[in-house]
Amino acid sequence: MNKILLREQLKSFLNEDIGTGDLSAELVFTDERSKGVFLAKGEGIVCGTDIIGETYSFFSKEFNVEILKKDGDRVKKGDKIAVVEANVKTMLTCERVVLNLMQLMSGIATTTDRYVKALNDSSIRICDTRKTHPGLRMLEKYAVTVGGGHNHRMALYDGVMLKDNHIAFAGGIENAVELVRSKLGHMIKIEVETESAEQVKQAVKAGADVIMFDNRTPEQIKELVKL
Repeated sequence: MNKILLREQLKSFLNEDIGTGDLSAELVFTDERSKGVFLAKGEGIVCGTDIIGETYSFFSKEFNVEILKKDGDRVKKGDKIAVVEANVKTMLTCERVVLNLMQLMSGIATTTDRYVKALNDSSIRICDTRKTHPGLRMLEKYAVTVGGGHNHRMALYDGVMLKDNHIAFAGGIENAVELVRSKLGHMIKIEVETESAEQVKQAVKAGADVIMFDNRTPEQIKELVKL
């Protein structure tokens, strides 16, 4: 993950949750210190442990985080994931942001792992999409990789995907690919989304690097691959 971007995002998340201050923690506690334990509530894949220390560091340098289960480790209910020693106010103020993100990311990693294990075929890759929650794309896509999946495009800037609107405007798949290829750097791939066998043939002829079979069943894909 991009640690600079992570800190920027955590700052925004903390500002959203804390506002002008954590009234409950500030009115009850002063400088007391204590330990907190992150426990797994069920079986799954751990993800997001870096968030613990990064979040606490906004409030104090006097804390200690012991990571017992690293990202990608499999846990069962009751397993200790991490132990934290810090000011009680810091722990309680950071608690919800840390837990929300770790639970989300661990859930994504666990679900991805489930699909990867179900396939049981290293020649097939489970890939994500850009259909992420705004502001959480980096974290959610990182979680996919922790679960054994792969990232598709991070955003609109790192790959070309020609969909129906692009193809219609360019006057067909071959024209669209040729137009993009003439302007695109050699390091970036061109993907074409297809909806029929005829479009698949056109994409192959045009020299597309990747062909997407839109809304196709496994049986249909097997036939299309033969083309």
